[in-house]
Amino acid sequence: MEESPSFFVEDGYVRAWELEPADMTDHGDDELSSRTGSPDKEGRVPEERSLLHQSLAVRELIDTEVSYLHVLQLCASDIRSHLQQLPQGDLDVLFSNIDDIIKVNSKLLHDLQETAAREEEQVQLIGNLFLEFQEELEQVYKVYCASYEQALLLVEAYRMEPRLQREIQDTIEAVLPQAGSSGLSFLLVIPLQRITKYPLLLQKILENTLPDASAYPVLQRATSALQDVVTNINEYKRRKEVASKYTKVEHLSLRERLARINVHTLSKKTTRLGQLLKQEAGLVPKTEDKEFDDLEESFHWVSLCVTELKNNVAAYLDNLEAFLRFRPQEYDLDIPGGPVVQYCYLARDLQLQAFPEFKQRLEALVWQPLCSLAKALAGPQNLIKKRLDKLLDFERVEEKLLEVGSMTYEEEAARHMYEALNSLLVAELPQFKQLAVRWLGQILCTFVTLQRDLAKQVLQRAEGSLAQLPHHHISDPAFRKLVEDALGQTSHQLHAFQENFEKVLPPPTTQPLLPGAEHQVQALLSRYGPGKLYQVTSNISGSGTLDLTLPRGHVVALLQDKDTKGNSSRWLVDTGGHRGYVPAGKLELYHMVPREEELRGQARPHRDSQRQTPEPTLASVPSVPAVTQVVAVYPFVARSSHEVSLQAGQQVTVLEAQDKKGNPEWSLVEVNGQRGYVPSSFLARAPGPALWGWSLPS
Repeated sequence: MEESPSFFVEDGYVRAWELEPADMTDHGDDELSSRTGSPDKEGRVPEERSLLHQSLAVRELIDTEVSYLHVLQLCASDIRSHLQQLPQGDLDVLFSNIDDIIKVNSKLLHDLQETAAREEEQVQLIGNLFLEFQEELEQVYKVYCASYEQALLLVEAYRMEPRLQREIQDTIEAVLPQAGSSGLSFLLVIPLQRITKYPLLLQKILENTLPDASAYPVLQRATSALQDVVTNINEYKRRKEVASKYTKVEHLSLRERLARINVHTLSKKTTRLGQLLKQEAGLVPKTEDKEFDDLEESFHWVSLCVTELKNNVAAYLDNLEAFLRFRPQEYDLDIPGGPVVQYCYLARDLQLQAFPEFKQRLEALVWQPLCSLAKALAGPQNLIKKRLDKLLDFERVEEKLLEVGSMTYEEEAARHMYEALNSLLVAELPQFKQLAVRWLGQILCTFVTLQRDLAKQVLQRAEGSLAQLPHHHISDPAFRKLVEDALGQTSHQLHAFQENFEKVLPPPTTQPLLPGAEHQVQALLSRYGPGKLYQVTSNISGSGTLDLTLPRGHVVALLQDKDTKGNSSRWLVDTGGHRGYVPAGKLELYHMVPREEELRGQARPHRDSQRQTPEPTLASVPSVPAVTQVVAVYPFVARSSHEVSLQAGQQVTVLEAQDKKGNPEWSLVEVNGQRGYVPSSFLARAPGPALWGWSLPS
């Protein structure tokens, strides 16, 4: 193994410096003196001395690679297998991707040993070899170095448990006595030391190679390439630290957020806000990064698709749950035998097995992966937001650097933080987006497959029941035509019934105003106009902070046909005293009810039209003469002791055709010995002794 004093780890980053191997130098001097047969002071041949040192450096490279690989194999086989008392997650962190490192370094060692057969070209072959392995070495070692800090945290945690620490130490000393008391720390740092040793070993070979030799430029490129590998590994580790710091999504209460506010955070946020305002006002230029903007937009669309699909699947599961609760086959359908029995048997079979199994698979294979994907997207989304803050800091520092020409240590750190964060997003966000799209595609394919399996399973279970149905012998196109004809005929019958029903009953009328609401309606009408007035069709019970509770018949003015989130099913309204949200489905456009004088002026042409038509119709009774027998057209539920309930078709005696304030929209009636007010528009009278086409209920 190489000497560990040549390497150290500072703040989790690999560092290296070069020490002159004293034993190698002394050994080379002795060997050179013995070859030349002359004392050192009489002069040595420079070329032979360089070749000897070069040969020793090559030997050191290969010998230390053999020792290094041997230690790695002991860690992966003997030590890891004897630490089974540790959780598997801890072992994955401690040994990280050591198997990948062994694989790459085994190939490297094999190729290095093969260069010995071509001694004249060995140095040049070694240079080319490291250029060839540059990318592979960087890929495997940067993964290991990124997890090194987390592994050290585990080592510190083990030291808090003396018994476990003793077991780990005994296991390591039994396999590697040279580890000493360092134990796990000694093993973990070995790969970091090795990757920083390669540039030093190549530099030593380069120093002992003649500048005019053909291998010299190759060794120069190889040494520079391995130095770049170490630099890139440290940069990758720094990016990972930034990512782990800002990808954490914390759900803090307002009190916890306020507790984190201090003078430093207020100063940073104020400076950022000032920088943003200056950019918006055009006082300072704004940094444009089209590459990142396009990348952010495409990632935003992926996130939007995941969120939308998650909402749709949640609604689908809710509807499926409601469907499974509805079991018509358990009720007596009052239809004797035949296809109904087969339907009940099939529905019961599907309800107990096929559909619950489908729901279980849907939750496990679609819903849970979709939730995991949405959770995975939260980290990059948080990084993108944090990048905007760091960009404002970066622009402020660059602006100061142009003005003053210098910056503080904190400003330089903020500058490097933005550069690291931006480089991380530009490098890894496209890969993450591709993985997310692939993940999303697999979820959609799984959903389609589950639907196909359900349909296939239902058809298989229904084969026995289909054979006993009356139309089982008909082909699929003929059966489809039969169903379409039956549905068309039924639709025609329903339409004809609706037309006849509308001829008998009067058209729906506007809900009556609540007593004393005329002033409120007039105020809303004068302020908003008739096109903005709506009437509540059924009682509304508000559940939220801004939701209103309104009775049926209340008139409101529409302010906005959606809420702040763009939901068009909640409307913002004004009641004349309060403003809030109500369900849009419980509002209908309010039509002004004509006054009694206008209705009387319309009565004469209405009676003339009745003489001309052969079919009698019901007439609405907004104003009914005193002590008149009429019929309730619609049911009405009393809401106070001053009102009385009605049933549709019930005979009613009108005592007064207006309330005490003279409002004709309410009538005082007597029903089954009870007196109270009802809406006048709910009452009607017929020209004959009975309604045309209908008989009054007894």
